[in-house]
Amino acid sequence: MTDRAGAPRARSRRGLAGSLAALVVAEVVLGLVLSAMAGWGWQQMLDGFVVTNGLMGVTFGLCGAVIAWHRPSNPIGWLFIADGIGHATTTFTGPLAPVLADAGAPLPAQRLVVTVAMLAWPWSIGLFLPLALLLFPTGRPLSPRWRWVSLGIIVTAPLFVIEMVGSGEPISNGLPRGYLTIPSYAALQPLWTATEIRNLIAVGLAITCLVIRFRHADEAGRRQLLWLLLASVIALLFITPWGLIAGTPIFVLLAIPLIPIAVAVAIVRHQLLDIRLVVSRALTWGLLTLVAIASYAGLAAVLGALIPSRVGRPAAVTVLVALIIAPILPRLQKLVDRALYGDRHDPARIASRVGAQLSAGLPGVVAAIRSGLRFPYTALAVDGTVIAADGTAPESVVPLNLEYAGTPVGQLLIGVRSGESALSAADRDVLALVAVPLAVAVHATRLSNELQSSREKLVAAREEERRRIRRDLHDGLGPTLTGVAFTADAAANLIDVDTLKARDLLTTLRTDTRTAIADVRRLVDDLRPPALDELGLVGALQQRADQLTFRADGASIQVEVAAEGLPALPAALEVAAYRIATEALTNVVRHSNATSAVLALRCGNDLEVEVTDDGPPNGAWRPGVGLHAMRERAAELGGAFEAGPTPAGGLVRARFPLDAS
Repeated sequence: MTDRAGAPRARSRRGLAGSLAALVVAEVVLGLVLSAMAGWGWQQMLDGFVVTNGLMGVTFGLCGAVIAWHRPSNPIGWLFIADGIGHATTTFTGPLAPVLADAGAPLPAQRLVVTVAMLAWPWSIGLFLPLALLLFPTGRPLSPRWRWVSLGIIVTAPLFVIEMVGSGEPISNGLPRGYLTIPSYAALQPLWTATEIRNLIAVGLAITCLVIRFRHADEAGRRQLLWLLLASVIALLFITPWGLIAGTPIFVLLAIPLIPIAVAVAIVRHQLLDIRLVVSRALTWGLLTLVAIASYAGLAAVLGALIPSRVGRPAAVTVLVALIIAPILPRLQKLVDRALYGDRHDPARIASRVGAQLSAGLPGVVAAIRSGLRFPYTALAVDGTVIAADGTAPESVVPLNLEYAGTPVGQLLIGVRSGESALSAADRDVLALVAVPLAVAVHATRLSNELQSSREKLVAAREEERRRIRRDLHDGLGPTLTGVAFTADAAANLIDVDTLKARDLLTTLRTDTRTAIADVRRLVDDLRPPALDELGLVGALQQRADQLTFRADGASIQVEVAAEGLPALPAALEVAAYRIATEALTNVVRHSNATSAVLALRCGNDLEVEVTDDGPPNGAWRPGVGLHAMRERAAELGGAFEAGPTPAGGLVRARFPLDAS
């Protein structure tokens, strides 16, 4: 129900925004036509603020309509539309007044048009623009306290309007005064001074609110605010001379329309391009311009006393200003770039920061990369799982492979900056530099984790083996030996009294003793196959191969053992090789349809145990208990293991370093 009711409301708001934008454009066009009818040239249109008001009206109106069209619930769009209507109305009524005067229109009509022309535009400067900046970019106050600031701007806005319209001065000579002229206007000068201070306070509060929003915003919010920052810097560079230096051309006010354009882009399409790069260049040249102006003014004052000739003074000032600016520009650009892009142009600094964080762990390294290069997001993924991350992931994330000795060990995930679809060459160069120690750290961390896991498995296996031996001794051999002791005591007590009974007890004693001996042998055999001590590794494997002459389905199978020149091997290595080989041969007999199998032992730099058969391939092998056990035995001694079907049959291969123990 809510969606059905909301759709017509949104369409009606969009229709209203489009209609108001059309009204703004129509007023500006009529203003230009009336200016031509009044015989105004370009300079008169510029001096009469027709050009500046017209351009501001169109930009504010159209940008507000775009915002209201895409974000109808955001009041900034509607504030900009109202701002545009104010400027456009002045653009229309400004030249209309002299046209009416030339046509001999009634005086009340002329005074009404003059009043409207003077009354329309101040609302834009005193109310709509500062209120929009205060609500940027969400359209809501920063906090409940800032609602009072918004209310204060709304309540005090009429003061600026009264100041502008109260003087009654017509917009051009030969026109009557407006209706809202205040007779004692000059006597209220303290009030008008307070009004100007009020305007400065309103702008200052809006800027303060934007700074606070920037400090607490996420990456997307900061990108939006950077658009407004760029427009504000450019506008201030043009407007400041107009307000401070007499004779500055009025067309510098044409920079004001950059503000609504930047706000519209920030709200609707803030990812249009790399705003950081644009802001970097704008800030650099803006600061450099201020340095040049300050240097020129200071040097002009100093050289005015030292160089009496006015002919050589401007040239000397220009040369000195150029000498001052030349070394400042690259350093200033470097400072601004560092603020926006971090240490991208100083790879050694990034590498140093990453190296300092390696001892603290991978999360610290990831955070150092993100902060050092001002990325919105960085993460480290190993085997498809993110193990460390910093920042908020944007829509576009670029993966960079990390390799150690030619083997992939993970990926470094980089969230690209606003307006960037890929990483720049400078970013890739820095990341390539830090990827080497990062890959080493990931590899070392993986080895450490595997070592810890192996230790845990060894401890668990040792404790499990101890538990089994204790259980066998307690539940098997222990009761047997206890029975032997009791039987021996009974036989000793009956040997003089009941010889036949004592003889039966001795027979039982002999049987129990043999049982105990068999249990002891079984325990010993489980600890280490006795055939290894009796026959050696090759002999024990040959004995086992001779026992495997039939498959599980009763068909015969031929098993061959091939081994030459094996050196003396450590006990642990012998046991592992024997267990893996016998388990592999057992699997051949149980699960394959092979007619022959070959067990090969080779010894070069490593000990290689290989079992092959000629059974037909029947798909990938599903790892079971046997395969897991063989793989773990190889890993315990630092070896490698592989198993699976081949075009020629089945294959099980294990390699062990000869220094394994």
